[in-house]
Amino acid sequence: MISKNTIDNVFETARVEEVLGDFVQLKKSGANFKGLSPFSDERTPSFMVSPVKQIWKDFSSGKGGNVVAFLMEHEHFTYPEAIKYLAKKYGIEIEETKQTDEQKQQADERESMYLVSEFANKHFQKNLHKTEPGKAIGLSYFKERGFSRETIKKFELGYSLDEWDDFTKEALAEAYKLEYLEKTGLTIVKGEKQFDRFKGRVMFPIHSMSGRVLGFGGRILTSEKKAAKYLNSPESDIYHKSKVLYGINFAKQAIAKEDNCFLVEGYTDVIQFHQSGIENVVSSSGTALTPEQIRLINRLTKNITVLFDGDAAGIRASLRGIDLILEQGMNVRVCTFPQGEDPDSFAKNNSKEALSEYLQNNAQDFISYKASLLMEEAKKDPVKKAELIRDIVNSISKIPDNIQQEVYLQECARIMDISENVLFSSLAQLNAKEGRSAARQQKQKKSFDVVKEEPKPKLKVDEQYELEKRIISLLLLYGTEEEEFEDLVLKEKEDGEFALEQEKQKSKVFEKVFLDLQEDEIAFANPKFREIYKELITRLNSEESFEVRHFINNISSEQASEVTSILMEEEQYKLHEWDRQNIFVKQKTETIARLVSETILSLRRFLINQKINELSELVKSKEEAEGQEQSQSILADIMDYLNLKKVLSEKLNRVM
Repeated sequence: MISKNTIDNVFETARVEEVLGDFVQLKKSGANFKGLSPFSDERTPSFMVSPVKQIWKDFSSGKGGNVVAFLMEHEHFTYPEAIKYLAKKYGIEIEETKQTDEQKQQADERESMYLVSEFANKHFQKNLHKTEPGKAIGLSYFKERGFSRETIKKFELGYSLDEWDDFTKEALAEAYKLEYLEKTGLTIVKGEKQFDRFKGRVMFPIHSMSGRVLGFGGRILTSEKKAAKYLNSPESDIYHKSKVLYGINFAKQAIAKEDNCFLVEGYTDVIQFHQSGIENVVSSSGTALTPEQIRLINRLTKNITVLFDGDAAGIRASLRGIDLILEQGMNVRVCTFPQGEDPDSFAKNNSKEALSEYLQNNAQDFISYKASLLMEEAKKDPVKKAELIRDIVNSISKIPDNIQQEVYLQECARIMDISENVLFSSLAQLNAKEGRSAARQQKQKKSFDVVKEEPKPKLKVDEQYELEKRIISLLLLYGTEEEEFEDLVLKEKEDGEFALEQEKQKSKVFEKVFLDLQEDEIAFANPKFREIYKELITRLNSEESFEVRHFINNISSEQASEVTSILMEEEQYKLHEWDRQNIFVKQKTETIARLVSETILSLRRFLINQKINELSELVKSKEEAEGQEQSQSILADIMDYLNLKKVLSEKLNRVM
């Protein structure tokens, strides 16, 4: 169990903008940061991070919380795992008790699979560095590839002994269940026999963006004809190859910093680039590129440079991946290496400066690249040239942005020496055929044809919910602020009418709220707000220096999510930078005392109105059952409440 002092130390040290910056490309927006949601597929930023409050909010999915909540949501960490991850990131020592066999058995299935994968990773590394076959075969192979000891250690490379059950036997001896060894694909079970999937292979662990081991890639070193050269872990609850990029955990910061991602094909390409000093590189691990993998990169940058081998036979097939990238609204460049070279060999044989210079000078726009590649095939054949042009136009049609489409068509017309009108006509025909044109026109119509839209039915606002939420917001933001309040004392005048007389006095916001609600015996109707309010008043009353971030870190995850939503709601307009469009939003700090007073008055007025409605219903039922005489006292109460409501409405400048 992790001690409270360690947890407090982690929360004090960890910076939400630094941690989330590893997963999402964040850009400064006033006092906050904004970025694309990592929880949904979007093209405009709705994700906001507040360094001051040390919280985040994703307006597209509704999720929010502190730094630990993000890791639990995004990486599916348990609470202790999130704390351990942050402790490791910031170099904080953390006490861990060794898991007993019973604790291992109690871990849920998904977590058990992670534990098995982590154990396997350590086992394969131990084999590589501590056993004679590992040193002679595995380590020698990696050294032949030119990998240094530091690189081998960084990428946690390993070796699976050329024995049928070396790993399986060791894992079972350490009390890991055969069920999870099989589910992760590390062990193959046939009847009563079990054997290692990766027998006799050098091992490349595949990590998630946060660094958790999801699966493995294994390369065979013998020349067995029946055995696959590379073997990957099968699909499982924790490993989905279409959603994973090899090296993303090592590359994420460099990708965001450089605002570009190099995309290669193999494990060794990634490793060799890193060793050369270029770290913004990932691999699709030999699988065809998928939309999920592209979206993973899209969280960090809009720019991808695809790197191809100089003699890659499947370049044309690989170009389909470029169309997928274009569909996601990203910018694509392509770079090929000299004949006989690939990213691995070129990086190995050149310095970082030479490699960087080559990439910069030889990366081409995808149209220029596609044209130069396919024109060689077309040569002087008009039919083939026409087919090539259609191929390029088809790629351009994938781009969601109309302006970008037009620019690319103009570039294509220049390169291919063909009329722009012909290309625009071809694009229109293609869009019509695919049904894209109608969809885009409909989208534009909806954007501009506001007047003709049918009016949407107005959603009924839950006034009490909104008022209670506003009280929580005021306590969170300004609870300890001292303000001068106009206290309103209800007095009866000579003519029998009620009036509120003004009395000014200074007090803290939380004291004002608490005393006013206590005086009227007002309890929160919303159970979540009721619990948060109770916790807030206790903390504000007992702590000398109340800090929102400390408060969030010490309440339940459900409460923290609710609090985050309340706090970040007022920040949402900053995502759209309304002030640049001459739309200025009044800040709450300008009128704290007035806001507090008006909110409490509004709540009182709402509850009085509710009481009047209840009494009115009671009068109707009594008149029907007992006659008008029995309802006179209730009618008198209604008149008193109506007079009080009138006074409150006048104070709030509302028309009754």
